[in-house]
Amino acid sequence: MKRRHFLGALGVGGLVGLFPSLASARPKPDLSRAPDIEPLELSEAQWRERLAEEQFEILREAGTEPPFSSPLDKETREGEFHCAGCDLLLFTSAMKYDSGTGWPSFFEHVEGHMLSKTDYKAIWPRTEYHCARCGGHQGHVFDDGPEPTGLRWCNNGLALTFAPA
Repeated sequence: MKRRHFLGALGVGGLVGLFPSLASARPKPDLSRAPDIEPLELSEAQWRERLAEEQFEILREAGTEPPFSSPLDKETREGEFHCAGCDLLLFTSAMKYDSGTGWPSFFEHVEGHMLSKTDYKAIWPRTEYHCARCGGHQGHVFDDGPEPTGLRWCNNGLALTFAPA
């Protein structure tokens, strides 16, 4: 193999090709938009009016808040977790658990309310998930969660609002 071909193979897609277990290790949840959800499309200026600067960075630019910075990580009351961008219900308190990671974590989500894509920002592929209505970045899903799903929906607290029961 010529050196330039080898170096090209080390690009993001090439890493998956060289190490196929990286791609197979990420969870592949079946995510699709519920038929009753109308997509919400706003301009960047409209999003900036609607969201705090930190929320804009997370929801619209796929940022991540520091671990242990969100009060929602320790939220234990009964209630619902909604998208901070459009108020779509994403999780309930019955789906939440303490993962010890510093971000609000859930073992399940409201079906039809999330979409996903593959994210290579950390070099290896991860499954990034978004609100199915506004497309706001919520977090990543991992396969190290508790039963019954074995998944950990690791969410940015600033991307959520909490409505107590």
